[in-house]
Amino acid sequence: MSPQEQPTPAARALDNMSSAVLLCDDGGCIRYINSAAEVMFGLSARQVMGHRLPANAVPCATSLEDAVIHALGTGEPYTNREMVLEVGLDRRVTVDLTVTPLSRSEVLLEISDLNRRLRITREQNLINQNQATRHLLRGLAHEIKNPLGGLRGAAQLLERELGDSDLREYTQIIIGEADRLRTLVNGLLGPNTRPQRRETNIHEVLERVRQLVAAEAPPGITIRRDYDPSIPALIAEPNQLIQATLNILRNSLQSLGDSGEITLRTRTQRQFTIADTPHRLVVRVDLIDNGPGIPPDLQERIFYPMVTGRPEGTGLGLSIAQTLVHQHGGLIECWSEPGHTEFTLWLPLEADDDNEG
Repeated sequence: MSPQEQPTPAARALDNMSSAVLLCDDGGCIRYINSAAEVMFGLSARQVMGHRLPANAVPCATSLEDAVIHALGTGEPYTNREMVLEVGLDRRVTVDLTVTPLSRSEVLLEISDLNRRLRITREQNLINQNQATRHLLRGLAHEIKNPLGGLRGAAQLLERELGDSDLREYTQIIIGEADRLRTLVNGLLGPNTRPQRRETNIHEVLERVRQLVAAEAPPGITIRRDYDPSIPALIAEPNQLIQATLNILRNSLQSLGDSGEITLRTRTQRQFTIADTPHRLVVRVDLIDNGPGIPPDLQERIFYPMVTGRPEGTGLGLSIAQTLVHQHGGLIECWSEPGHTEFTLWLPLEADDDNEG
């Protein structure tokens, strides 16, 4: 590269910013675009320099041109916070958009991607929810299980004194209901043993779950696989991951009814933060179905115990799944709309003993 081609210090600084920066003229044509903007829009500077952003590739191009026109018309800078932009086909980001007129014919746009910050906040809220719920349930379980044990013991003693078999039928009902309530309380608490971790192939886990789900599924259910075979082994307790994944997919089966499609997909992501903990490499497991979706009023509460959209459901499966994945330093997220429900399991590819128990 010749000295004339060397970028200026200002250009180098802008290229190293995490925010997308564009300089546009009064015709909406781009005079400068930094590296973050190239990544956001999936376009190179060579493609767009001197041209407008192509609306067929960047659906928000018209919105950005309107922002340029507005800024030039008022001559005043402004900021639009938490604005949703369609930066690509089927891709939206939440941003802070700052528009600054530099002259009568030039406008500077700065677009700060908030998705990562919003995601980290949402994930931390999920983890805090899960931890608070578990602490509350442990206290309640202690208060419930003690009198249940006394009730069961008293019923057994009473049964020994009864000579009438018809009366012993009632004591059996008391004992059976006490056992049922104890099982329910244990289910609310989830696993109470530390996971026995070892090197685990995530695809062996998913294949085991796929076999179990396929055996339960009606003939009209199709299960598809989209695996990344290059994913390395992770340190995990495979039975717990099988249980967590199975709990989610059984919900998918019930929502689909007699026909539909389930997809199991795996990918890796580098330099990824789960809640507020950064990881060099994580595995992403997507469990997708094309069912009716989760009602909007349930989506924020689906990982709470006893929350379910089915009259016959216990509301324990997703809560336990979240607990099991959290014990591995991971997290489950959910996004749903009619025709597409996606549960995503994020699992670190390095051991994290701090989350055990």
